[in-house]
Amino acid sequence: MASPTTGKPSHGRATENTDRQPSQADNTGTTQQIVESDVRKTQQPNGSAKSAESLPAEPKLSGAELKKRKQAEKAARREREKAERAATGDTAVVSNTHTPPQAGKGDSQKKTKPNQQDQKSNQQDKAQHFRRGSGTTPTSQKLPVRSSQPSAQAMTRKKPSSKEVGLFGHLYGQPRRQTLHPTPPKEVHPSVLSLGLQMSTYTVCGSNARCVAMLLAFKAAINAYTTPPKTSLARHLTSHYLSPQITYLNSCRPLSISMGNAIRWLKDLIIKIDPAVPEQDAKLDIAESIDAFIRERITAADTLIASAAADKIRNGDVIATYAKSSIVQKTLLLAQTQGKRFRVVVVDSKPLFEGRNLARALSNAGITVQYALVTASSHALAEATKVLIGAHAMMSNGRLYSRVGTAVVAMQAAERDIPVIVCCESVKFTDRVALDSIVGNEIAEPDELVGEARGEARSEGGTDVEELQGHTVKNQGALKDWRKRENLQLLNIMYDVTPAKYIKMVVTEYGSLPPSSVPVVHRISTTV
Repeated sequence: MASPTTGKPSHGRATENTDRQPSQADNTGTTQQIVESDVRKTQQPNGSAKSAESLPAEPKLSGAELKKRKQAEKAARREREKAERAATGDTAVVSNTHTPPQAGKGDSQKKTKPNQQDQKSNQQDKAQHFRRGSGTTPTSQKLPVRSSQPSAQAMTRKKPSSKEVGLFGHLYGQPRRQTLHPTPPKEVHPSVLSLGLQMSTYTVCGSNARCVAMLLAFKAAINAYTTPPKTSLARHLTSHYLSPQITYLNSCRPLSISMGNAIRWLKDLIIKIDPAVPEQDAKLDIAESIDAFIRERITAADTLIASAAADKIRNGDVIATYAKSSIVQKTLLLAQTQGKRFRVVVVDSKPLFEGRNLARALSNAGITVQYALVTASSHALAEATKVLIGAHAMMSNGRLYSRVGTAVVAMQAAERDIPVIVCCESVKFTDRVALDSIVGNEIAEPDELVGEARGEARSEGGTDVEELQGHTVKNQGALKDWRKRENLQLLNIMYDVTPAKYIKMVVTEYGSLPPSSVPVVHRISTTV
């Protein structure tokens, strides 16, 4: 029989040592360690028990080390459970990836308890799930296979509406507010509530009109504002009071470029107010600054632009314009008061038909006006000598962002070598860059495109407007039930982008300049 220090003990000696183990463990460890040692010895990979004398004595562990080992075992158990949950469902994987498969048995999918080497491996490295030196590598295990069936998350994902045009899908957001909510937000001022509804129904339309109305509404809201205790007007007014007003207006209709510039100017003005200034004086200064902004950046700017643009009109000219621009209307009326004789061609389009109001105003002033839809723009521009158009915004790369259809008129005019002159205030300049009309635009309700007026497209079997018992009945024609037609979609975008090469000149309050000078003027106007 071999000695305990030299060789392999016999089975009898191993049994004897095993029987004496509890008595020797009283001085070397706790009862828990003895039980764990017996379990590990009975779970040898080769199925034979080894002598306790050949095993190195397990060092005594402190309380912190025991706690750390239990945490490691708990983490390993959680990893196994997580792997088992991931394996069930649409993947076919080994149910217990922590236990390496035994050769020749083919039972790698059975759940087994971790052996001694697995426990030691978990103590050394929590993240390692395979035995070191066992010859089993992660690549030899059966890995999860991606299922061809769609997952539950993909099946529950919201599908886009069949009536939304996919190319412009990123522009569809929350629908506009068309009516007052039964319980409107308390933090929104009544003047802002009224303006939001007017904007959504196009009662207040046009970039300048919306900007001026917004500033006047903010002026009324600020006059009714009271600074809460233990705070300052500069900090509370912008973030807690003006922000809900802006959010509400944006939900009614997206803000224009000029409105965004005015909001940034107003916030910058408020945060620079000295906290030592009394509240009433601060609100009075803000109101006076708002009036000065409207007077200098919009009213006076329009007067300068109209004067400069009117000087470019000669007797006998045929001026073509698109839709309705307040600055273009002021220019034409100024030129008429100067005694110049010219004709105007107004090109218009659905759904707003803004050009009708312009044609009516010019004809009432004694100017000869010709009205045509954009579908007949090629014929309408045949005799034109100049094209005057307004702008929603001028981009930093010199492109014009204006009412949809402007690009068609500008390109047809450039094809005939007709100069295109843009009248635009510097408050509409932006540092943004636009290459097309797809990335950034405004989507209006498609129902607005459905014909509801006399003279529009006729439907089969009848006219758009019929007389029944003395009452006018409006017929929407072929598009009446367009939402019920599976393969029919209507797109109502509000603006388009005109390349700079089709624009001859941009008239601003700073003078007449080429489109490439837009970023320079924008930088000057924002630093003054």
